[in-house]
Amino acid sequence: MRPEILYQLFSPATRLNGIGPRTGALIEKLAGPNIVDLLWHLPSGLLTRERVDHLSADYLERQIVIRVTVEQHFPSRNRRAPYRISTRAGGDALTLTYFNGREQYLRQQLPEGAERLVSGRLEEYGGAYQMTHPDHVAPIEAADSIPLNEPVYPLTAGLVNATFVKAARQFLATLPELPEWLDPALLAREKWPGWKESLLAAHHPRSEEDLARDAPARARLAYDELLANQLALELVRRRMKRKPGRAMAGDGRLYDKIKSALPYRLTGAQMQALTEITGDMAAPHRMLRLLQGDVGSGKTVVALLAMAVAVETGAQATLMAPTEILARQHFNAIQPLAETAGLKTEIITGRLKGKKRSEVLERLEQGKIDIVVGTHALFQEDVRFHDLGLAIIDEQHRFGVHQRLRLSAKGREGGGVDVLVMTATPIPRTLALTAYGDMDISVIAEKPPGRQPVETRAIDLSRLDSVAEGLERKLAAGERIYWVCPLVEESQLLDVAAAEERFEMLQHLYGDRVGLIHGRQKPEEKDETMRRFMAGEISILVATTVIEVGVDVPEATVMIIEHAERFGLAQLHQLRGRVGRGQLPGVCLLLYAPPLGATQKARLAILRESEDGFRIAEEDLRLRGAGELLGTKQSGLPEFRLADLQAHSRLLAIARDDARLILEKDPELKSPRGIALKFLLYLFERDAAIQNLSG
Repeated sequence: MRPEILYQLFSPATRLNGIGPRTGALIEKLAGPNIVDLLWHLPSGLLTRERVDHLSADYLERQIVIRVTVEQHFPSRNRRAPYRISTRAGGDALTLTYFNGREQYLRQQLPEGAERLVSGRLEEYGGAYQMTHPDHVAPIEAADSIPLNEPVYPLTAGLVNATFVKAARQFLATLPELPEWLDPALLAREKWPGWKESLLAAHHPRSEEDLARDAPARARLAYDELLANQLALELVRRRMKRKPGRAMAGDGRLYDKIKSALPYRLTGAQMQALTEITGDMAAPHRMLRLLQGDVGSGKTVVALLAMAVAVETGAQATLMAPTEILARQHFNAIQPLAETAGLKTEIITGRLKGKKRSEVLERLEQGKIDIVVGTHALFQEDVRFHDLGLAIIDEQHRFGVHQRLRLSAKGREGGGVDVLVMTATPIPRTLALTAYGDMDISVIAEKPPGRQPVETRAIDLSRLDSVAEGLERKLAAGERIYWVCPLVEESQLLDVAAAEERFEMLQHLYGDRVGLIHGRQKPEEKDETMRRFMAGEISILVATTVIEVGVDVPEATVMIIEHAERFGLAQLHQLRGRVGRGQLPGVCLLLYAPPLGATQKARLAILRESEDGFRIAEEDLRLRGAGELLGTKQSGLPEFRLADLQAHSRLLAIARDDARLILEKDPELKSPRGIALKFLLYLFERDAAIQNLSG
């Protein structure tokens, strides 16, 4: 249960004066539904006003506060004409202009003959001084109600800054006194204020320096958020380690057969990853490990060998992929090798129906299937294992943590399953710590020998026609080509339209050798087109980015990416990794529309220079930020409100060490600092992590 002292912060923002249901809905869309969400919605700018006693051309386009005498109201004759009020400031005339001004309200605020203080931007219109929509109007005796420094908050259509300023004034006045959860030595070293002081300072910036990410108040709040994240992940990790697993130490008979059947030698990086994975499997606690490998680094064979170890101990293993295309590809790669060792393999996807499905499920439950590859279909209730020991999940960021737990719950007595998560998206260390901090991490950082480099060229989009016409030579040699169509902001429909237009153009040139795949097609349609491309029945595949992850067609040698400047670096690298996977070298053509911005130029340049996915991912994080790197909405990646993983990477490393140290000394968080840290976890809505304390 959340402590009572925090109840007010977790009450709806509509409890604040000035925030009704309509404004509340806009605020919820922008920041969140509760008052605590407004705490973390920090100002992005600062409005500075100056008090003046006369008007002058020197003050034009500046924010001023001035005393005026109201002379006359001129209500608008029609809706398009503004409501004007003539006033006198010292010896000068000043017109106050309101569009859609309400007469009754304005006459109340600015009665004729009265003196008032007004603030706003001084402008010149038709040779006279004007102020449009003054942001403050106050009686002379209420001069203090017009702040000379006012925070400017990020807004959305329909919200004005004054609403946030008024709300902040209310919630900051009632902030509770909470015990300090940070280490006193860290506070002293970083010269950080306390939590409450930090919030007050962050919402009341006095200068541009106060808005910087490394300003003491903001850095302290960012650290709080990172510490809550790392503490929650470490609690999950420790709970997993406490849960009884099963020691799966194989005897090597199946492992050795598969390894000797491979047409190549495993790389040092693959062997290192296998040592770490099999070491975890042999331990008596549950494995929860992330296997990161760049495009084409050979993760599937590592997965197969790990599954062979599980089967050696009498258990079953499963490999789950996010799409049917990817599941079938894994199955096709695994099955021949598994068969050499006498392993029984099957595939379960949404396509498996009727009698065939019942028969496969029966064999699985009886233990007659050793390895099953599948999609989300594996989650279905009627999919029961005889004895599931190892679950491998490919492209984890496409699945939520809950799905991972549901799969591992299919083991005996609903648990005890070792979990290995794989991703071909190289993840920078800072992101790995936040998105996958509850896991141990293995990295395959080298490519198998013989893998051809891919030549990368950037080409002006105006040459699109000649690029299209120049594909004949490649087609004559039996090579295959991907043509990826541009992402269109905010609209999958427009993405599809772009893909269909390019498909028609290429079909006009190459007839039925061209196929089309996009996100709005039925899964069966996509799979059939992909099957035809893999079989060579079509030679050019026009696609949106559905082909990005994992698809393996050794004959594909050309990757054309239209409007490459709209894609992220890691995404471009993933797409490029789809070619040059066979004996022939690959080429990747990045078609771009000039002029390019500095970031876009840097993105294309790094791609031409490097094929190292980890270096590219670090650059992408630097250029675009964490939110876009794995896709903000994708499960597993926390969205930070206060921390910036690029700017605060040093703080993240400190938070990681701090979280581990705290839980080493105080695993149940029962010490005075431990109790204070529970407040931190509640504040950042990591309630589930607190439940792990007693798990």
